[in-house]
Amino acid sequence: GFPDLSGFHSSPPHSISAAADWIVERTVMATATPSREAGRLAASTPLSPTRISRLQEKQDLQHLNDRLAVYIDRVRALELENDRLMVKVSEKEEVTTREVTGLKSLYEAELADARRVLDETARERARLQIDLGKAQADLDEATRSAKKKDNDLAAVVSRASGLEGQLNKSEAALSTALSQNAALTAELADVKSQLAKAEDSHAVAKRQLEAETLMRVDLENRCQSLSEELEFRKSMFEEEVRESRRRQEQRIVEVDSGVRQDYEFKLAQALQDLRRQHDEQVSLYKEELEHTFQAKLENAKVSSEINDKAMGTAREELQESRMRIESLGYQLNALQKQVAASEDRIRELEEILSAERDKHRRAIEGKEQEMSELRERMNAQLSEYQELLDVKLALDMEINAYRKLLEGEEHRLKLSPSQSPRVAVSRITGSSSSRSSKRKRVEAKDVPEVEIGEGQLLVSEEATASGAVTISPTDMDGNAVTLTNETEQDQPLGNWRLKRQADDSDEVIYKFSPKFTLKAGQSVTVWSADAGVTHSPPSDLLWKSQASWGTGSDIVTSLINADGEEVARRSVTKTQVDVENGEEEEDDAQMVSTDFTETLTRLVFLCFILLSSCSWFFSTHFGPGMTPVATQQEGSNAYQSLCSFTISFLCFCRYSSAQ
Repeated sequence: GFPDLSGFHSSPPHSISAAADWIVERTVMATATPSREAGRLAASTPLSPTRISRLQEKQDLQHLNDRLAVYIDRVRALELENDRLMVKVSEKEEVTTREVTGLKSLYEAELADARRVLDETARERARLQIDLGKAQADLDEATRSAKKKDNDLAAVVSRASGLEGQLNKSEAALSTALSQNAALTAELADVKSQLAKAEDSHAVAKRQLEAETLMRVDLENRCQSLSEELEFRKSMFEEEVRESRRRQEQRIVEVDSGVRQDYEFKLAQALQDLRRQHDEQVSLYKEELEHTFQAKLENAKVSSEINDKAMGTAREELQESRMRIESLGYQLNALQKQVAASEDRIRELEEILSAERDKHRRAIEGKEQEMSELRERMNAQLSEYQELLDVKLALDMEINAYRKLLEGEEHRLKLSPSQSPRVAVSRITGSSSSRSSKRKRVEAKDVPEVEIGEGQLLVSEEATASGAVTISPTDMDGNAVTLTNETEQDQPLGNWRLKRQADDSDEVIYKFSPKFTLKAGQSVTVWSADAGVTHSPPSDLLWKSQASWGTGSDIVTSLINADGEEVARRSVTKTQVDVENGEEEEDDAQMVSTDFTETLTRLVFLCFILLSSCSWFFSTHFGPGMTPVATQQEGSNAYQSLCSFTISFLCFCRYSSAQ
């Protein structure tokens, strides 16, 4: 007996799995029933050769059916495994997509922060460059002012020497000097008005320079941002192309394997159906052989059409995938060309920027060299003028003392004194780090009080910073060092070092703790142990193991980051200028003696002392090789005038004593 297929024609299964279950069930029924019937027949009748061949075919068919059942179970297990793997693949793709999206957002946020920090740093650098330009302009202005004042001082000195040589001249010379003074005052007012106009034009030029500098920095920042964004988009597009290729290849492999398995399974099912139908028609319904064959043929055609449709769909999907891959390839080539063009443009802009920076640096170096030369010349002139003023002040003191003695004698003898002009003496003291100069003015009055300037301490302080933290002005006592964060962001100072070198002493190094952070807009002061300050972080830190930061005439303080790079530096240089100081105290001559002879004797003695002192003074200060020729001539004239005056006074005393 063979299984009945009438149920298969009347109600066919709706899926491959259902068809496989139905075939297995019918095969088991067909193989079980004939075996029982064959047992009964074997017990009743002997086996014929035809019967033996049929039984052998039945056993072969049973064996093939068993193998087919095992194959169907294996195919079903593989389908389940394939479904499970497809679910895993979809889950992995979702996880990968989420991770890529998260990393993309994270990298974009980090890049935005980095660009913002870079823009802020560039703006800060531009502001510092503008401040440097202002400071250099102020220094140039101060240099020009110092030159003008030096010229005025030279004119005043020459005018004072002329007035000193004309002490015994008439009031006509005084009126002439006053008229010259008025002319100089008018000239000074004219020069001041011209200076004000020049300062206005200079201020307009500085504002234009600041605006152009800010515009250049903004363009540089935009160029940098565009280059970084282009690089990021290039990497993202390359990653998307690789991901699309990988997915497409995986999809093609999955489609090919799925279609092949489906085709093989359906082909095996069709062969099994044909064999089973053939066996049933041979054993039971030979007359229905043609009908059954046609039915099987129709089923095979349907299966073939289904397979053809599936293969056509797979080919169309494969063609679409290839077209998409080609389109993405063209887009990738276009993007690569754009990236290459952008890189060439960026390279050109970087070369132009580098050339501009070199040119600007060379100009700044030339200006700094000129400024240093001007400073040296100004210091040399100041020292020369200082020496001349010292000589002039000493001579004025001697002349005023001598005049006081004469006035006392004239008052005692009731003589009419001659009018003498008042002399104003100026003195320039040393300048501090701000390069400002002060003047002390002394008026010659009834009793001369001339103050020789005190010794001055020249302090030059220079600071540089390449980051957010700057070093505050140096504490000259060596008690503390202060750092300031001038930006709007917190600055971590973990493992940063603060170093100081004072003269030739050992270098002092302070290291910050790993977690220390300097808040935005805040300052931190590191105190030495001898400063007497308590430890109060984060604004005040006490260095208990160091007694002092060190003092000296040459102090260098620097801030080193964790990578060993110097981010801030401040240097201080002190120079002691020794100038002859002191206060000249003069005592008025006591004209209370009633003995005229004794008084004359004292006066004669004073005249000889004064004459000898002046001779020694002029020989040591105005000798050959000591001063310029013009100054020697002025000193010689003053000495001759003093000698003439002394001889006249001695003659007067002799005549008075004779009377």
